[in-house]
Amino acid sequence: MADSIKTHFEILDDRFRRCNGDERTQRLHTGCRWTEGPAYFPAGRYLLFSDIPNEQVLRWDETTGAVGVFRQPSGYANGHTVDRQGRLVSCEQGNRRVTRTEHDGSVTVIADNLEGKRLNSPNDVVEHSDGSIWFTDPDYGITSDYEGNRADSEIGACHLYRADPATGQVRIAAGDFTRPNGLAFSADERHLYVVDTPEKHIRRFDVREDATLTGGDVFATCDAGAFDGVRLDDAGRLWAAAHDGLHCFDPDGTLIGKLRIPEVVSNLTFGGPKRNHLFITASSSLYALRVNFAAARRP
Repeated sequence: MADSIKTHFEILDDRFRRCNGDERTQRLHTGCRWTEGPAYFPAGRYLLFSDIPNEQVLRWDETTGAVGVFRQPSGYANGHTVDRQGRLVSCEQGNRRVTRTEHDGSVTVIADNLEGKRLNSPNDVVEHSDGSIWFTDPDYGITSDYEGNRADSEIGACHLYRADPATGQVRIAAGDFTRPNGLAFSADERHLYVVDTPEKHIRRFDVREDATLTGGDVFATCDAGAFDGVRLDDAGRLWAAAHDGLHCFDPDGTLIGKLRIPEVVSNLTFGGPKRNHLFITASSSLYALRVNFAAARRP
């Protein structure tokens, strides 16, 4: 049975007073080694999330509250997303690939190499409305056997990639990162936000009509550890996972508040029929609360 903690929205700017939610935040599950990659499936009313070192993907059932194993071994899966056809797209650190689970349960490989060289360890992933898959590829899964399989990098760098929906071609979308991590498109898809975790900042790129990027200036910096996963809400605010909770940034880049969580936060997503059920993966646990804002709508 879930337990709960008192919800703490820390106001740093008056604009954050508009953000509120349940008085108590539920801890839906705990006992994991490192949780990541929450992805909500509205048709089934369930959430999938990774426990990376235990090499499993877990499933939380919204109707019963039960948590069970969805996939094990998982290839040390990290980040996930749900595409516009309701299919699971996963970053498998250990298998060094991005995959899609079809409706019949079969697995399709979306990307596993760049010009014949194996990817490092795909970390987080989003889908563009044109069907392209964008993902980050740091080396966390090959630096040790804890979250993957120790190996040398064949590419020799950590990039942001785009996989073309028509040709399957994988290309570098941006290559000047230390270790790119979480990423998210703005609601109008004119901007792409990308975390560079060791640099402790989030960069914002402009997305051209030909699916190339320009810009890439620093949008926000972290004052508590480092950033991980990111998502945008329906007001254009950016929510970023950090060591003391979720940091909320106004569209102008101002840190306006924090949602404090008692564990190091790795990622977040929105779910529920109104997109206002906020799910948070943090260290050993999965947290959730209803809020008075919602996820940005996808085009």
